[in-house]
Amino acid sequence: MGTMTRQAASSSARQLARKLVTAVLLLGGLTFSATASAALTSANWDPGSQRAVLRAGLMRDLGGSFNGAAGLTAAQANQAMIAFAAAAQSPYGATSAAAPAVRATRSPVMLQAFDRMLVAQLGLADVAAHVQAATSAAGLNPPGYYGTEVVARYLGLRYNHPSSSDQLELFPTDPITRGEAAWSLARALNFGSWNTQDARQTLTGYGLPALGSNELQALRIAVSRIGYPYVWGGTTDDTSDGLAHGGFDCSGFAWRVFKVSGFSWGRRIGGRTAAQQAGEIPRSQRLHASALQPGDTLFFGSAHFNSTATEANVIHEGIYLGDNWVIHSSGQGVYVLPLRGSWLGDQFAWGRRVIY
Repeated sequence: MGTMTRQAASSSARQLARKLVTAVLLLGGLTFSATASAALTSANWDPGSQRAVLRAGLMRDLGGSFNGAAGLTAAQANQAMIAFAAAAQSPYGATSAAAPAVRATRSPVMLQAFDRMLVAQLGLADVAAHVQAATSAAGLNPPGYYGTEVVARYLGLRYNHPSSSDQLELFPTDPITRGEAAWSLARALNFGSWNTQDARQTLTGYGLPALGSNELQALRIAVSRIGYPYVWGGTTDDTSDGLAHGGFDCSGFAWRVFKVSGFSWGRRIGGRTAAQQAGEIPRSQRLHASALQPGDTLFFGSAHFNSTATEANVIHEGIYLGDNWVIHSSGQGVYVLPLRGSWLGDQFAWGRRVIY
């Protein structure tokens, strides 16, 4: 059920470490109250980012407290984008502040709307539109925020809460909190031009092949979950699996697409973890990167093509969209990366055909 990322490798490595440490503690019997953890962290889980946006004038205290657990209003979001443009001296090509999130200034701002505003302020709205259009052209019926979330999460603009605080995670359609907004803005303030140039160069190459009817069925489910949070052990869209929040770990995402959906192809999958799914097919059925087709599951780690799959050497899983693009659940939640040209390519072990 492992997780990694690329462009924010060091940040996601720290996030992964926190999740794994928490899991080990829980499995070892050192349990603690998730409710108590939430009470301590829901408002001020990252005071450093809150101080940074206060110093930069992007956000203001509310009644003497930052109040990170409060929802971000449209007025606050609009002001933050105007101040961001001034603080960053508009190095990204954005000519003006992003359009208001919503017209009613006291209305809450959804996470996907905030990401749209920040992606636009970073000068990448056209890249998001390209990704959206290419996915629609392939017949995948993506949600309207798909392109924005692909760009935002490629940039590493979302925070992955530790497992003990998974109840703080947000769906793209949830109202964003002031704390989450502060974390994203503080991260964007530290960007250099290479961050946006890399995103532009990589994601303008995004495109998908023609897809068959079976591939469309499976991959429509996959792309519809763009931006769902990474939740260790998660396999469902809600809390029906007994976890604190809906979402997926890496193999849980594949489980959601192929097993929970009830598709007949899912019966071919028996194991729950990435290593189990990678190891339950004979070596003769393993796929090299050159043989991949849309809908194949991909396995990553230190394993080589002829290795025996173990929980130690196969630690991540994704689903192939085609033309070098992979959708997976990792430190940025459900998002998209290229296979070649990212850490996924460096860690690729083999693929598996699920749709026949």
